[in-house]
Amino acid sequence: MDWKKLINSERLRKSTIKVGQDPRNQFESDYGRLIFSPAIRRMHDKTQVFPLTTDDNIHTRLTHSMEVMTIGYSLGVKLCLSGAFMKHSKLKSDKIFRQIPIILKNSCLVHDIGNPPFGHFGETVIQDYFLKFFKKNEYKLKLTKAEKEDFIHFDGNAQGFRVLTKLQILNDLYGLNLTYSTLGAFVKYPNFGRINDKRLETKKRGIFQSEKSGFKTIFKESGLLNKRTYLRHPLSYLMEAADSICYNIMDMEDGLNKGLIDIDFLRDQLKEVKSIKSDIEKIFKSKSEYGDLDTKIANIRILLIQKLVDLASNNFIENIEGIEAGTYNKELIEDDVNGLTKKLQNICRKEIFPAKEIISLELKGHSVLQGLLDFYCNLVFNPNKKYRSKAKLMISNSILRCAFLENNLKETDDLIELNDYSKLRVIVDFISGMTDQFALNHYNHIRG
Repeated sequence: MDWKKLINSERLRKSTIKVGQDPRNQFESDYGRLIFSPAIRRMHDKTQVFPLTTDDNIHTRLTHSMEVMTIGYSLGVKLCLSGAFMKHSKLKSDKIFRQIPIILKNSCLVHDIGNPPFGHFGETVIQDYFLKFFKKNEYKLKLTKAEKEDFIHFDGNAQGFRVLTKLQILNDLYGLNLTYSTLGAFVKYPNFGRINDKRLETKKRGIFQSEKSGFKTIFKESGLLNKRTYLRHPLSYLMEAADSICYNIMDMEDGLNKGLIDIDFLRDQLKEVKSIKSDIEKIFKSKSEYGDLDTKIANIRILLIQKLVDLASNNFIENIEGIEAGTYNKELIEDDVNGLTKKLQNICRKEIFPAKEIISLELKGHSVLQGLLDFYCNLVFNPNKKYRSKAKLMISNSILRCAFLENNLKETDDLIELNDYSKLRVIVDFISGMTDQFALNHYNHIRG
């Protein structure tokens, strides 16, 4: 791969900013666009693990994303300080400190921007709904197999790419019009076709049919098209690592705050990992340096982050040729003989995620999302124009504007003029963009 192509400041719509007009580079400009976007603000009321929680100490999608952004920036700085990477990439050290760290910062900040209400279970609800929806085929819709699979395999990553490239719409279909590098590093699954869970890049449907064209341009121009295969942008491995580091550690910390696990259990579990055993014992033995419970928890967090950041950084540099060739098929922090990540994952999966509080709230989310999907499908596909006109009034103007532009229609046109795929896109765009509380309130409102 050519890193000069990978660090690509081009945009789908060419920038009109003249050289010297803005002291920021293009990637720093991306960061400003993201920070001020409504989609970022909405993440403050979207679930990380505990849906609809009123506990201020528990992570939301926004606080999680801010932490991921911090880790991603650190990984970017470590990469820029690596002599081995500099020699391999042939990049200039005086420039990349204002490029690679900020690209990672951007992609990490928005890595969950397409997630629906009620966490990852919200994705499952939408997938399950459309699996049954297409089997029933109540509205006799005309969609291709690939178009149906966009909904049956609905994924927050693909929705996020749509949010960034289209749904944050102003006057055209370019959304926030971010640089190729920010978008390339964001895409974990460069796949709009068949799902193959044996490969990282095709594990999920990461691009919808509606965004295929823009995706192809970005990846081709970035040198990420290998014959007929789209490769991951190397920086996406580091973005993924930053995300995994944060959710494995912070979900565990949320479990501590919720009383689902206690500090003694955590100590006993972590002592089983050879690479951190002595450090864990030190934290618990010292009464002066690591006195109270909060201090112990904070120092465990710091220790785990340091270990996993070093692991991810080292694995990236050691395996960079395989990453560039598309033959390295592991998450950076899971490539570990000591099994630290596996231990953290097991703690969360066995002790935290099955908690009754989480399950009951997820099932509440199931009722809300299914009810909203039923309601809006009935409105949008209703043969009676009076019902369709009410749908237009209920759905966000920006989402409708995007749909009409995609179909070369006027905003004054009837919803019936949209093709069936676009009608479903409108429904899912609207509902998946809701916050948890708005979805719940809206559902209660339409039920009377």
